[in-house]
Amino acid sequence: MGRNLSFMFLSLLLLHSSLSSASVPNDLRLPSTAKFPTIQAEKLIRDLNLFPKDAVDVVGDSSVAPKLVERRFSFPNLADPSVSLDDLGHHAGYYRLQHSHAARMFYLLFESRNSKKDPVVIWLTGGPGCSSELAVFYENGPFTIAKNLSLVWNEYGWDKTSNLLYVDQPTGTGFSYSSDRRDLRHNEEGVSNDLYDFMQAFFSEHPEFVKNDFYITGESYAGHYIPAFASRVHQGNKAKEGIHINLKGFAIGNGLTDPAIQYQAYTDYALEMGIIKEADYKNINKMLPACELAIKLCGTNGKISCMASYLVCNTIFSKIMGLAGDTNYYDIRKKCEGSLCYDFSNMEKFLNQKSVRDSLGVGDIEFVSCSPTVYQAMLMDWMRNLEVGIPALLEDGVKLLVYAGEYDLICNWLGNSRWVHAMEWSGQKAFVASPTVPFLVNGTEAGQLKSYGPLSFLKVHDAGHMVPMDQPKAALVMLKRWMQDNLSEAPENGVADM
Repeated sequence: MGRNLSFMFLSLLLLHSSLSSASVPNDLRLPSTAKFPTIQAEKLIRDLNLFPKDAVDVVGDSSVAPKLVERRFSFPNLADPSVSLDDLGHHAGYYRLQHSHAARMFYLLFESRNSKKDPVVIWLTGGPGCSSELAVFYENGPFTIAKNLSLVWNEYGWDKTSNLLYVDQPTGTGFSYSSDRRDLRHNEEGVSNDLYDFMQAFFSEHPEFVKNDFYITGESYAGHYIPAFASRVHQGNKAKEGIHINLKGFAIGNGLTDPAIQYQAYTDYALEMGIIKEADYKNINKMLPACELAIKLCGTNGKISCMASYLVCNTIFSKIMGLAGDTNYYDIRKKCEGSLCYDFSNMEKFLNQKSVRDSLGVGDIEFVSCSPTVYQAMLMDWMRNLEVGIPALLEDGVKLLVYAGEYDLICNWLGNSRWVHAMEWSGQKAFVASPTVPFLVNGTEAGQLKSYGPLSFLKVHDAGHMVPMDQPKAALVMLKRWMQDNLSEAPENGVADM
């Protein structure tokens, strides 16, 4: 059996350029047919006019000291321009990464509309290589972009209950840039160290937030970033490195965390949701043994074997999408329009306005929505298992919330639920045995929740890959209750959540 699996694995490697021709979404994978991943990624990005002049922004003057350069700002297109800069509490800035050659990390800080004592919440968008500005304007930021490119306050922005940080990372994403290609990151060690250095600089510059609770959140490929970053913060705290960061928890939305389990769930989810038929299910599942072997060879720190597993395992998704037609892989209730299945072009138009760039202090730096260079640089990281570091965090009382919209295919709730249930820690048996209860928002069931101790899993109703975009109110209620340790409790006496 072992020889057969090895033969199948090697055969798939040799034939990967001629396997399924189904297109695969740029946000979470390149097609297995791509001989050169950069070329395919660039094509996908060009289709939405998102392709940068240079995938890694190059700016001179690499002599700036490793510190924050920050300004308060107000977007010129805000519908209510009467609010002062001080009252608004919005900041944009750069930090030169301490352990880089010339990298600058761009970030946005939106102080809480409620209280400066609210937790500090950092949001990480996935890709890898997609800008967090996608979340600012389309998910949980303070604003949404109207058709005329004016900004409207988001009633359910997460800044209503937290001091909200968005970071463009890894280097080369969004407005982050470097003049040295050696600053491209290839694994979670580099990504998490950069983020840790950033937070040390941030809290040094903003001591008023040091004692606040700190939470790490994000979605999609951030299912890799988030556990690695949480572990790095926890490690730094234990070693008494720099400023103590008051890490309380981390939340992963529709993420990719444990590929071995999640790739196995693709066909099960697709069959259950009527995307494929029983015969298709049996045929595609013949690829699973080779995928499982490839992931095993990759492990947690493999290199070439991890690239091989990426190519082998993504044939599974490609086959499903070949049968799904124009189904939106982020929300199977919808049709896919454009290569990325959503139209985010208004964000590009908005951020390319000179008045907006002047407000943010980014000058002429090319904005990179989804960088093909960053994507390719992280390919060997893709199939690594990031679940392995989570049990130690749970044992030390750091909370984890995994949530997933029920209509997302690419990081579906079924695969996420399975790895959460399979995770070995002292509370595993109690978590598995705990009941699934309704997650209520204003008396209406918005999801199904399972919790024990520091671990919670939430399946969100009527949502796809981007839960805060599809169910903004439920997402805000989820965040607020989770941070207050009462995720499973509905407000008493019929009092509204928000």
